[in-house]
Amino acid sequence: MQIVVSGVGVVSALGVGVEAHLEAIRAGRSGISKEPSVLRTTHRLPVGELRLTNDALKEQLGLPADQTVSRTALLGALAVREALADAGLQPHGRVGLVSATSVGGMDLTEHFFAPFMADDRSGRLRAVKMHDCAASTEWIAAQCGITGYRTTISTACSSAANALMTGARLIRHGVVDCCVVGGTDALSAFTLNGFKSLMILDSEPCRPFDEGRAGLNLGEGAGYLVLQRAEEVENPYCTLAGYANRNDAHHQTASSEQGNGAFLAMQEALQVAGVEPDAVSYVNVHGTGTANNDRSEGVAMRRLFGDRVPPFSSTKGFTGHTLAAAGGVEAVFSALMMRHGMIFPNLHFTTPIAELGLTPVQQLCEGVDLRCVVSNSFGFGGNCSSVVFTK
Repeated sequence: MQIVVSGVGVVSALGVGVEAHLEAIRAGRSGISKEPSVLRTTHRLPVGELRLTNDALKEQLGLPADQTVSRTALLGALAVREALADAGLQPHGRVGLVSATSVGGMDLTEHFFAPFMADDRSGRLRAVKMHDCAASTEWIAAQCGITGYRTTISTACSSAANALMTGARLIRHGVVDCCVVGGTDALSAFTLNGFKSLMILDSEPCRPFDEGRAGLNLGEGAGYLVLQRAEEVENPYCTLAGYANRNDAHHQTASSEQGNGAFLAMQEALQVAGVEPDAVSYVNVHGTGTANNDRSEGVAMRRLFGDRVPPFSSTKGFTGHTLAAAGGVEAVFSALMMRHGMIFPNLHFTTPIAELGLTPVQQLCEGVDLRCVVSNSFGFGGNCSSVVFTK
């Protein structure tokens, strides 16, 4: 059974919707700003923030301004709505939703605690009810009319890639007829503080795979794809041909020096797809811009591809690292690149990592025949996932 991508939807710092993203990328315009404007924080760090307030997002969804909804759920609903419309799908019957998040409703919860800690009789408890990760999934499903199988995945930054795998398996095993898969995460003070404590945030726009890389920029966004059986779709974006999840069990927050998890995930995903490494047209690397990730992922690519590493780039210079949503946003990018014959560039790159000698794609490429694309998403705890798209 072939599983294909029939629709996509995306929201990030580049804007709302596919067209806004293609326009920004063609113009070489990054969504990373010098400091947050919507997020309330004392930190002055570059972030990939969608410059629309929650009220503005609610207005786009036709919701009253006084409705209590997490930003994570709002971003997700916009992307899911676009993906369903793009697929021309009415979400009735056995349509599933596999949604990933790590932040959940933290953006509401952290605002609840300030007044609550001052006086335990104060604070709006209705805000806390959306704290759980599954709350955003259920709200998005209700908002978009999805009544079939629903589940939530939270495996750090590999979450949305794992959502793609889960959705494909649900279709293969007849649990659902089609499935909306992806992830959503909003910026929050909690995550910004957490990553700052790890000392892996760059004070400048991130430089993935550059010798001078100094860390990542956090971002927010949502990316979802509609998966269906090939015989039910007339003009799909691409086929979801392979996928794999492996864990290098190396460290809570660092990848192994040998790139074990990344290597095994890419190798097994290609084996599932029935594709040899030398047939890969492009790799959308995880490419966070941290010293550890980029070196580890580069070592893994050298192990798998040898001296014939295919064209690759990290798109996080455009969006920032959207955490659990990254695998969804970048799967949407992969599908768009295949449909439009494009390779998105790796922004801010100047110098290859000395021990790897790998140079990513630095300029937008158009008119490219992409037959096979690998998209990588690697999370804390060594949770490494790769998905393979083919024409």
